[in-house]
Amino acid sequence: MIKSRHKAFADNTLFALNIFIIVLLLAGDHLAIPRWLQPVGRVHPLILHFPIVILVLAALMEFFRFKQSFAAEKFYRDFTTLLWLTGALLSALTAIMGLFLSREPGYEGVDIEWHRWFGVSIVFVASLIYIFRNDSWYDTAMAKKASVVMVLFLLVGGHFGADVTHGDNFILAPVMKGGRDLVPVDQALVYRDVIQPIFDSKCIGCHNESKLKGGLMLTDEKSILKGGKDGKAIVPGLPQMSLLLQRIHLPEEEKKHMAPAGKPQLTATEMAVLYHWIKENADFKKKVTDLPVSDSLRMAAMPFLKPAEASEEQFDFAAADEKTIKKLNNNYRGIYQLSEGSPALAVDIYNKSKYNPKVLEELSPIKKQVVSLNLNKMPVKDAELKTIAGFENLRTLNLNFSEITGATLKDLASLKYLRTLSLAGTKLTPNALGNLGSFKSLKEISVWDTGLKPDELASLEKANKGITFIEGFKDDGKAMKLIPPQVKNTDFVFRKPVTLVITNPIKGVDIRYTTDGTEPDSIKSALYKPGIVISDNTTIKAKAYKAGWFGSDVVNYSFFKNTLWPDSARLLKPVNERYQADGAKTLIDGELGGMNFGNNKWLGTQQDMEFLLFFKNPIKPAVLTLNCLKIIGSQIFLPNEIQVWGGVDEQHLKLIGGLKPGMQKKDDPNVVLGLNCKLKLAGPINCIKVIAKPIYKLPDWHPAKGKPSWVFVDEALVN
Repeated sequence: MIKSRHKAFADNTLFALNIFIIVLLLAGDHLAIPRWLQPVGRVHPLILHFPIVILVLAALMEFFRFKQSFAAEKFYRDFTTLLWLTGALLSALTAIMGLFLSREPGYEGVDIEWHRWFGVSIVFVASLIYIFRNDSWYDTAMAKKASVVMVLFLLVGGHFGADVTHGDNFILAPVMKGGRDLVPVDQALVYRDVIQPIFDSKCIGCHNESKLKGGLMLTDEKSILKGGKDGKAIVPGLPQMSLLLQRIHLPEEEKKHMAPAGKPQLTATEMAVLYHWIKENADFKKKVTDLPVSDSLRMAAMPFLKPAEASEEQFDFAAADEKTIKKLNNNYRGIYQLSEGSPALAVDIYNKSKYNPKVLEELSPIKKQVVSLNLNKMPVKDAELKTIAGFENLRTLNLNFSEITGATLKDLASLKYLRTLSLAGTKLTPNALGNLGSFKSLKEISVWDTGLKPDELASLEKANKGITFIEGFKDDGKAMKLIPPQVKNTDFVFRKPVTLVITNPIKGVDIRYTTDGTEPDSIKSALYKPGIVISDNTTIKAKAYKAGWFGSDVVNYSFFKNTLWPDSARLLKPVNERYQADGAKTLIDGELGGMNFGNNKWLGTQQDMEFLLFFKNPIKPAVLTLNCLKIIGSQIFLPNEIQVWGGVDEQHLKLIGGLKPGMQKKDDPNVVLGLNCKLKLAGPINCIKVIAKPIYKLPDWHPAKGKPSWVFVDEALVN
């Protein structure tokens, strides 16, 4: 199979490479790799997979080499010999490159040593097997032992290589220990439960005792404070002097950027919490609850922690009649249970154009059960507070950006359970909050952007020490989080292009946005300016930024083009009675349901959802978009399959399109998503039939395993 002169050359090359490896090993720390040879060493991760595959195949064939059916096959013998020779040569080259690479800074530690010795041992074992495998003493037992030894060396060497590249115990970590559980805030330490998990997930792979990149180790307090070869990674109290912060904020294409390009990057929230931890002296022992509630570090740490354990509030009133609740739910008012099995209800009033005082008065049959009332951005006036005072068990009341002045705020003093009152964005009169002392249970009141002066607020705080006043930004050197941007558009389903209108109540805010699904940042993302026109299906992600503040949460708004509006719709199968909204009209009313599936704007079912769309005039659509909801924890999944049928009428339908969204995962985010089904037509149609199928048996990882998923749809759009 190999010509003798080629074989002699390959044998001599293999011998020379083995000798060179021994020389490199003997040279040890005295070896200095010149700069022009460093690129050769860095090819090591690129080619190491080739000898692994070849040697595994060679070992497998060697194991069965003396089997009777193979022993007499010349091709089998020659091919196996060629595999051992090729594997030995490639592994030798790979080992030499690895030895070059290991002399660069950052490759120190126990794992590097083990990986080095197993790597060169693979070369030596492969070479010995190749040299002696045709000797008389090399029998069946020896062939099997040699094969097993080779595979074991490859596995162990690969294990240590993975640890060097990806961090300690990379391969076995998933089965050795479960994921990190969130710690309740009242039990959490700032470093142990917030900072260390960031280091573990984003930094330890390069800065551990086995791989000291830049001489920096981030595994314990002493090493973190010691720093690396370039200086102090963190300087307690001086974030501007801390190399760690400098490196994580470098552009990703910069060589010294942390984490390296191609590896998981720190999020803006993680960067913020590291900044505030260092700014507050990088304490390794402090509890989160030792920090004031309004402290910047505590606020930044909250997304990494679980809220303090609290027992669910018990209520002493009976549940409202389900038929009454169902009757009161409509397209401007959503009523839903506060939690499963609880008699308490929460009410959301929306659709500003439909609001009038009667909307509140109609809730009289369930006024005992309402504990949360949201009237945000509704044109509520002072006179209506008397009606609200009739909700005797109210705990939370949101009147943000309403039209009240506070002149009749005393009417709410009779609410003996009211704990949270939001008045942000209202134009309160100076004396509006003069009698807060008569509110028996009030603990928190939001008053930012109300026109109240700083001295008036200071006086109110002094007179009402049991109440926390949320007053927005106060320049005390501690950053606060911005309120998310607000999209003021009223129509999110459109026939003609619409102008995007985004605002934020905080003055001087930059609003950054994206339309490609990525998270907006403060530098590269487009800056919102009035006049932006949306002419096609678009999902806007927007975030507010301002110097001295934390960036806001990201908000998502979806706009849908609907050029071929159906004249009517009909459900072919009933949906669940709790989620039937306005029946088939819900699919073509142009109103999107948002993330709250209990707001009476969604159709929901655990069976196939089937409906028809009718068009008086023939159409030739190219795509049908089905707007669906996904909340994995609530058993709401995207449809497992969507089928679209079309024809001149409902008796003459053919399959014209469809979609299978694919596997959904346990940690998928909650989203509202428009699923596009491309259509292929032979001619014009007047009728479309849509079938959205649920997952008939949920996977084993879901708490409701074996049961069907829910499918929620709020709009069918044809273009």
